[in-house]
Amino acid sequence: SHFLLLTLSRAGGWSPLNSDRYQWLEVDLGGRTRITAVATQGRYGSSDWLTSYLLMFSDTGNNWKQYRQEDSIGSFPGNTNADSVVQHALQQPVLARYLRLVPLEWNPSGRIGLRLETYGCPYGSDVVGFDGASGLSYRPAPGLTPRAQDCVSLKFKTLRSSGTLLQALGADHSLTLELQRGQLSLHNETLLSSLMFTSSGTFSLRGASLGSLLDDQHWHHVTLERRHGHINLTVDKSALQLHDPAPLSRWEFEQVGGGDRSVHKGLSDGHFLGCLENLLYNDLNLVELLKHNSPQVTGNVTFSCPDPAVVAVTFSSPQSFLQLPGATASWPGALSAGLQFRTWNRAGLLLTFEIPQRGGVVWLYLSEARLHLQVHKAGRTLVELSTGQLVSDGLALPPSADGSHLLLMGRSRDALWLRLLRGSHLFFGGCPAEETNQECRNPFNVFQGCMRLLTLENQLIDLIVVQQRLLGNYSHLYIDMCGIIDRCSPSHCEHGGRCSQSWRSFHCNCSNTGYRGATCHSPVFEASCEAYKHRGNSSGLYHVDLDGSGPIRAQLVYCNMTEEQTWLVIQHNNTERTRVAGSSGRSHHSAYFDYSAEEKQLMAIINQSEHCEQELSYHCRKSRLLNTPVGSPFSWWVGGPGAGGVQSYWGGAVPGSRQCSCGLEESCVDPMYYCNCDADRGEWASDSGLLTHKKSLPVRSLVLGDLHRAGSEAAYRVGPLRCHGDKNFWNAAFFDKETSYLHFPTFRAELSADISFLFKTTASSGVFLENLGIKDFIRIELSSSTEVLFSFDVGNGPLEVRVRAPRPLDDDRWHRVRAERNVKEASLSVDALPVATREAPDDGHVRLQLNSLLFIGGTASRQKGFRGCIRALRLNEETQDLEERARITPGVQPGCPGHCSSYGSLCRNQGRCVERSQGFTCDCGPSAYTGAFCHREVSAIFKSTTSARYSFREPYEQSRNASALSSSIYSEVTLRGEDISLSFRTRQSPALLLYVSSYYKEHLALLINKHDKLEVRYKLDGGRDAEVLRSRVRNLADGQLHTLVVHRHADAVAVQVTHTNAHTHTHRHTFMHTHIHTHTCSDELDPELARLASLGFTGCLSVVQFNSISPLKAALLHPDTSPVAISGPLVQSQCGSSAPTNADAAENTHHLSDQSGSVNTGQPLVNSVRTDSALIGGVIAVVVFLTALGLAVVAVFLYRRKETYGNPEVKRTKAEDSPESPFTDQPDSHNIPSETAKEFFI
Repeated sequence: SHFLLLTLSRAGGWSPLNSDRYQWLEVDLGGRTRITAVATQGRYGSSDWLTSYLLMFSDTGNNWKQYRQEDSIGSFPGNTNADSVVQHALQQPVLARYLRLVPLEWNPSGRIGLRLETYGCPYGSDVVGFDGASGLSYRPAPGLTPRAQDCVSLKFKTLRSSGTLLQALGADHSLTLELQRGQLSLHNETLLSSLMFTSSGTFSLRGASLGSLLDDQHWHHVTLERRHGHINLTVDKSALQLHDPAPLSRWEFEQVGGGDRSVHKGLSDGHFLGCLENLLYNDLNLVELLKHNSPQVTGNVTFSCPDPAVVAVTFSSPQSFLQLPGATASWPGALSAGLQFRTWNRAGLLLTFEIPQRGGVVWLYLSEARLHLQVHKAGRTLVELSTGQLVSDGLALPPSADGSHLLLMGRSRDALWLRLLRGSHLFFGGCPAEETNQECRNPFNVFQGCMRLLTLENQLIDLIVVQQRLLGNYSHLYIDMCGIIDRCSPSHCEHGGRCSQSWRSFHCNCSNTGYRGATCHSPVFEASCEAYKHRGNSSGLYHVDLDGSGPIRAQLVYCNMTEEQTWLVIQHNNTERTRVAGSSGRSHHSAYFDYSAEEKQLMAIINQSEHCEQELSYHCRKSRLLNTPVGSPFSWWVGGPGAGGVQSYWGGAVPGSRQCSCGLEESCVDPMYYCNCDADRGEWASDSGLLTHKKSLPVRSLVLGDLHRAGSEAAYRVGPLRCHGDKNFWNAAFFDKETSYLHFPTFRAELSADISFLFKTTASSGVFLENLGIKDFIRIELSSSTEVLFSFDVGNGPLEVRVRAPRPLDDDRWHRVRAERNVKEASLSVDALPVATREAPDDGHVRLQLNSLLFIGGTASRQKGFRGCIRALRLNEETQDLEERARITPGVQPGCPGHCSSYGSLCRNQGRCVERSQGFTCDCGPSAYTGAFCHREVSAIFKSTTSARYSFREPYEQSRNASALSSSIYSEVTLRGEDISLSFRTRQSPALLLYVSSYYKEHLALLINKHDKLEVRYKLDGGRDAEVLRSRVRNLADGQLHTLVVHRHADAVAVQVTHTNAHTHTHRHTFMHTHIHTHTCSDELDPELARLASLGFTGCLSVVQFNSISPLKAALLHPDTSPVAISGPLVQSQCGSSAPTNADAAENTHHLSDQSGSVNTGQPLVNSVRTDSALIGGVIAVVVFLTALGLAVVAVFLYRRKETYGNPEVKRTKAEDSPESPFTDQPDSHNIPSETAKEFFI
């Protein structure tokens, strides 16, 4: 039905005498009405119409409440001419008798003019009033069968901030619903320490609280529901859920509108004062039963709702003020003033007045949420008082007990400063504009909030008279309403963020939540170990937020970044091997495993991973495991989601097989059984393997059953849960045409939306994502080669957020984009560039309403499409399966190769990036380092008893005719150049660090002499003495880490020494002789070097590399597949890690031994080699790395082929690096003839 108030489409209309913002049109609907819509039209035959207006509602014609759309929009758009009708359906229908329309804007060429129509229907209700001492009780009829669920619903309104609404009693506990500080609190005497909630609301030790500003004398709807072990509480639009482990068998309402203080003490300080409406218990109307004198309901209440006439005033803008006369002829000498106020602001002027006869001024103001009173005269403060109570909590402060002073201080001794002298004016909230103001000064912020019960000399000020301009003066006020809004109820702060607010906005404190952003929506942590790896992180403990902005909390896990896989590891309470002795007194042994992650986190990890596994092993002696595939097994385990399911297969087998791994492999010790332990032998045996069926993981408990016999012993181990492969991170699609796209269902993100993805392209522009509504839309696009644009419209007009990159984004490398839009702001981030943000309007539309399909990689118009790859697309942290859609969509291909262009730089120390279908790996074969990024040094502690032998065959062995080749090979072998690097720690001097030798007597030696200095000895001609390069670098035997790099090419050599403290020293030298011509075969070591080597080497060697050979790495990590023989304790260590040093810095220049001549003296010397420089060099024939008999030497045979065998002409060829990995096992490498197999000792 509808009500024709000022009939539309007919002549006439309403037009006030003055056209300003203080006019309104008020309508009495004759009774409470459910109003659903309003329509407006301009005044007939005129230029008068409204372009914007407010709607207010009331039950009594006082205490008006403004209607707000989407909880924030206060105004309605009006008309654009005098004839058209504009109708607005109210999103939430309003129950009221009176309607008031307040013009805000109108046609500037006309006046305020209006025709109005309201749509709705009559509303009936049963109302009871409580006077603060009355109450109502309900008891179910005897013999009534208890219900599985109960529901209580009611509406209430009150001016008091505290009071008991409802109390339900049971045999052993009670449930109480009451107002406290303007919030509704629910208490259960037996659940005070176990209350939990799943949605908005707050928790205290006494219970849970919901709502705010409930003492505003407006109706609030409450629903209390018990079902399935939970209690659901709803107040207006806010809701919470409480766990109820011991529910009342049935509810008996001992009190409604009051409570038994002996049952629940220390809560609200009185019974309820106010009104209840439509009090329903399940399908019973308790008010109706009371009216008909039902024996189940008793009470001393009235069936009416008295409404106290309390007029409030709202200070809504920085220009708001209220001016009242301070004294009249009827007030002799002096007077006092009082008021109530409520605000969210922490600062603002409440009241000020001058004392003309004394030349002073009084200020009552808020600062840092505390109340201050200051008397100021002649430039100095005479008196200043303040309260310790925080008053920016939105609560109304009551008058003091005697009502004679400003309640705000609450103490009578403070009131004397408020005595006003005759002739002064009082200014509330602020001051008039300066050009019209002679006596009001405000050095503080203006007040924004509500005031009521303003008194002068204990006489209430009639604000309706003020509103009619018959008393005082005011500006930018709303009289007879309190327009305060609680922007924190319900809270828009997510994930436990703490909400605070001011008059215009709210703020979320996200500290210690694991989230960030204006509403604590965006996760701080990555979604997987895979994501951490691709940011360049190495193995360690990380917080992983599996669902991003979803409800699952971040979990601390261990990420093990290996060269092949990235493992996520979840520990439990017993990952060690546990031994169990047999006992005749028990039939079985049980073990339970508690994981460091919660159930939702565990399931998310398993579901998101490509592969998960868990080791399950059983070691036994006379203890059977499964025994036979039929009948009940002796032992079993429970695994899977929730409580899990019983599993009777063992590690390494498949579900349902009732076998162990040896049974599937047919390798059990007794072929009659399917597990080694089922053979029931007296010696120890074991059944071990990996559980890989994800639906059966994780292992939750284990039961071992054959331990009751004499002599039975067993041990078990359940390893940690290990998973690898993020299915979401590599989910990608390739768009090869501008007209191609993928479509998904409509993106539902009314109040909060976050979108994240990675892209790579060679195109300079294109739309990544678009979703349209009737007017609203959301779009992310590459607007130029250096700019990403995020645009949207939620009804306030299009808004844009841009991020400009300093370098082109169309470089065919992966770039990360994250866009977020919420009620507070919109933000856009690209890679690690600064985040761009744009705040939302304080009172604008907040709901994003979309209805079209979501387009990815294109638009509905098939224009401006994106060409390239999009990967890991998440909408509100839900991964969109791009590959699945791409398989059935023409013009789009699933997957996207080419990751090394983006991530190849993560491979360090000469590691090579290797492409994979999903991601990349770093091949550390050419590097002396290891690890996921070839970043971890390979180091070992050497002792005199340690020996390692590494043999590397010459390429010419392939002929197997060594005798025929030997003369042609070894007569022309030339040592032309090498790149050598190593790090060391030692306190020994002298010490031989490195020895490089040709097949005959040419050699290179690196050593520390007896003066703790470095010497480099080169002997490039067997017939000449060695050339010695001596350095002035001191203290190399100081136990600190030092790195040496030697680079020689032809006649030039460079030696670099890098200390732990990052000081680098470089030497360069030119040799007279550059070739080593081998003439005779000798394995003898130079006598002087042999003497040094006999002293032995004790210390640490790390990252030893000769050209592309890493002999120490081969000996430590690949002893079985490399031609290496080890004796004694060769123990891998972290001794090569950098450590602080206090050694004094050495000189920067070093002197080398003089030379009598040079070769190619006109050629420049080589540049110094950096510690991380690429390695280049000749072809390696033999490398031996070991320590034996106290000798520390690296021996290398380099060759250069000068002529082809059998050709009389000598043809010089350029030496090339060997493509073979130093870790490749070569056949018969240990059985080759002595002419070709060389061994050198360290």
